[in-house]
Amino acid sequence: MLRPLVLGLIMFSGQALIAQDIILEQKAGLSQVYQKTIAAENVLSMNDLNVEFGYVLYQTEIETHTESEELELENIRDYAAVYVDGQLQGAVTDSRKSLALQVKQGKHQLQLYVENIGRITYGPEITDNSKGVFGEITLDGNKLQNWKMIPLHVRNYPIKDLVFEQKKEGDDTPGFYKGEFETKPLKKIYLNMTGWGMGEVWLNKKYLGSYWEEEKQQSILIPLEELIAGKNEIVIFELKNNQQKKVSLSTTPIFK
Repeated sequence: MLRPLVLGLIMFSGQALIAQDIILEQKAGLSQVYQKTIAAENVLSMNDLNVEFGYVLYQTEIETHTESEELELENIRDYAAVYVDGQLQGAVTDSRKSLALQVKQGKHQLQLYVENIGRITYGPEITDNSKGVFGEITLDGNKLQNWKMIPLHVRNYPIKDLVFEQKKEGDDTPGFYKGEFETKPLKKIYLNMTGWGMGEVWLNKKYLGSYWEEEKQQSILIPLEELIAGKNEIVIFELKNNQQKKVSLSTTPIFK
């Protein structure tokens, strides 16, 4: 019997999709895919960390003196979700390198979850293919130091080895989210990622693709041959959690 992870059965009548929503109630903590921590006074680029593709967590302790202080990065390639004490503050990119942190006065843990969006740099800096975070990072004009950098083994991690638990209310840190749906596979369908931030998707423990909220296309094709008659499992790695609790299926691709 299907667990209550869907709002209805995903069935086809001719070519019509009747129900769509897939509720993601289980989560696997990101620490399961942490690799060796590298500590340094200043941030190191992904190149210096021997990370060619994927994600790195940069973290340090900060102290704030007002309830809104400006975080500025000299170089970010190409994208970072910014968290303070496990709460999302926003995102910075190569074209938006500053962000106002809204936190109470005191000491906090700052975490930058960085993705490099490909190995090649485009535009005027095409000859410089440094990735990740490098150069100075300042908060309210003061340089941040004493960093810990943790490469994240995400895309090639065996999904079957992840340990999932019931998602805790209020826990919206990056991690792996799991849900299930049923279908009679008569045609290809699309996974609608509208509302999600950035990450990767697996279907039935096979890698399906990646998504990013700033891309025009907001859906991922699920090929007919990857669907199972009956229960199917979706796992989503989400970097910038936008308080989403579900995804949906569509018979057509989704664009902004």
